[in-house]
Amino acid sequence: MKYDFTSVMERRGKDAIAVDLLGAPGGFAPGAPKDGFDPIPMWVADMNFPTVPTIQQAMVERIQHPAFGYFAPREEYYSAIIRWQERRNGVQGLKPEHIGYENGVLGGVVSALNVLCSRGDKVLVHSPTYIGFTSSLKNNGYEAVHSPLVADTDGVWRMDFDDMERKIVDNQIHAAIFCSPHNPCGRVWERWEIERAMEVYRKHDVFVISDEIWSDLILGDHRHIPTQSVSEDARSRTAAFYAPSKTFNLAGLVGSYHIVYNKWLRERMDKESSLCHYNSMNVLSMYALMGAYGEEGERWVDELRQVLTENVEYACRFIREELPGVTCAQPQGTYMLFVDCTEWCKRHNQTIEQVERAAWDVGVAVQDGQMFFGPCHLRINLALPLSRVQEALERLKTYVFCD
Repeated sequence: MKYDFTSVMERRGKDAIAVDLLGAPGGFAPGAPKDGFDPIPMWVADMNFPTVPTIQQAMVERIQHPAFGYFAPREEYYSAIIRWQERRNGVQGLKPEHIGYENGVLGGVVSALNVLCSRGDKVLVHSPTYIGFTSSLKNNGYEAVHSPLVADTDGVWRMDFDDMERKIVDNQIHAAIFCSPHNPCGRVWERWEIERAMEVYRKHDVFVISDEIWSDLILGDHRHIPTQSVSEDARSRTAAFYAPSKTFNLAGLVGSYHIVYNKWLRERMDKESSLCHYNSMNVLSMYALMGAYGEEGERWVDELRQVLTENVEYACRFIREELPGVTCAQPQGTYMLFVDCTEWCKRHNQTIEQVERAAWDVGVAVQDGQMFFGPCHLRINLALPLSRVQEALERLKTYVFCD
């Protein structure tokens, strides 16, 4: 490989909450490890790999000019997004006017909800559910209605379309959040699944807010299908959200974008997001996106996907063979595992909280899956060098999931 996905990157003291917040009070972060164990950060959904060099190059070149005043997005910014979406996702007909800047995907989700809903409205989401959706809905006066995903006979998470329709009707729902690929389950939806979901939404006049921030991180031979691409109605009914932040580990730079073809919805979202005068692009994040969304960025992502695929396959095989009573559905996208410890906890009369603390004590900083509506689950980040993944799993086998 051309790029380095094997070196262990030192992140302590470099503004990384993944390591610097371990053991902090408040219950948000995992506990700090006991003496003798170094931390392996596997909770925050960012990567422990250096990003593609063209991002730093683009930013450094801009920094050479010693003025950072008011600015407008460059034509190259929009061109980079249009080219990226066409080459990576097969998107046709995307124009600059369809693209809008967002400080973050969750902020964009809230702006769209504020246009489409009234305070107190209920919003359909699938469960397990990304904690950011849960908190954003609650904090802004909306109520989440959960339609559980169901594992089929092959252990693949599927939407329950009958349950979705029933809850839409019973709760008079007119907005849904659709996560594609799904976080935390890692499902990459097939075209027929998206088509059927969008038909349910069309039938009951439900607008769709599609979080596609993970769309670049598809594993193996799976392929991302943009929600807006499955029909003309889906194109008009959906506000889709993307960002280079998850793909290239740029969350600290801030910067996402929406794609909205429906002029009525787009204009109202732009107005809503402008009211607080806060949703403004950062000049360096603009250059970071342009540095990311080029040919070298594509090559880097292709190598990253190979690395993540190998990590996921190794971890799922290890869990299946070495950790009896612990299960996980192998994700098709993202770099997160959603691990079910129910059977192991029953056999050993343990709670998931005890499992988590035991993992944290030996430096395996996993995340509590209960926040994502997994009653006895762990959420585990595998975007680390394989050597670190192997070490973490060996520690879990030796010190945590042991008789």
